Amino acid sequence: MMAAEGRKVWIDGRMVDFADAHIHVLNHTFHYGVGVFEGIRAYETKQGPAIFRLSDHVARLITSARLYHMPIPYTAEQIERAVLETQAANEILPSYIRPIVYRGEPSLGVKNSTGKVSLAIAAIPAKKYLGEGSEEGVRAKISPFRKPHSDALPTYSKAAGNYISSYLAGVDAQKDGYEEAILLDQNGYVAEGSGENIFLVRDEKVYTPGLESDILLGITRKSVLQIATDLGYPVVEKLISVNELLTADEAFFTGTYAEIAPIKEVSHFPIGTETPGPITTEILRVFRKAIRGEDPKYTHWLTAVPTLARAVPRARK
Repeated sequence: MMAAEGRKVWIDGRMVDFADAHIHVLNHTFHYGVGVFEGIRAYETKQGPAIFRLSDHVARLITSARLYHMPIPYTAEQIERAVLETQAANEILPSYIRPIVYRGEPSLGVKNSTGKVSLAIAAIPAKKYLGEGSEEGVRAKISPFRKPHSDALPTYSKAAGNYISSYLAGVDAQKDGYEEAILLDQNGYVAEGSGENIFLVRDEKVYTPGLESDILLGITRKSVLQIATDLGYPVVEKLISVNELLTADEAFFTGTYAEIAPIKEVSHFPIGTETPGPITTEILRVFRKAIRGEDPKYTHWLTAVPTLARAVPRARK
């Protein structure tokens, strides 16, 4: 699991010590789950520290906040600069960066949509989210808990409250000895992991659930779709049955924290004949080069981190 440790946290335009990053116990987000967040990665490259797909993450954060009626008092450019500030102030590599939009003042009542909206950004050391052996393959369980339908929650939003079912699925899988859970959608098709998107390979084609399964539109998922296409593999977004998953040649999870994690077993059914499979291995090889700045085709996905923190942005009036 992730270690909650760091040096500095950016909160509403000021940098505070990690230990002093507090909010009130009666804040609205804590009680009702109405908050949105991102998970962003920073890596060491030959050109220096860089953040992977920063603008894509910030764009999704803003969209998530809009869906939950939380107007962020900063522009996309200001948020990007604040993320860079936070990474520079913490000097952690590789790091996992967590921006979160929340209502932190004391306020009870479900329908509060007018309280102050705040933004905080932290950076912690990035470790293997699914365990040290995740690159060799993880065991996953089909969860009894379903992915919420988009007519119940805005599933395209990366929102705090949306992850209750993921929590239940993940804990259930861990108690049964698995590294991860796989949630089905409300119609019984494969949706995603508790914190990752999912792909499978069959007959040298790459498949992944589409929007009809109410998935989160992952940034790493988007990257893998591009990499697989560039490698010449047909990519298909479609409804995926459990039987299709269990009989796949290969399968793997994708996520900002998990990166690319091959799946070697689903609910006691082995996936393919080797883990990781050859296509998963090839995609992972290119992905690693991309995040390290070693492939010119994908250098536009990286944003250089300044050596020294700049002045933090002020909220819009």
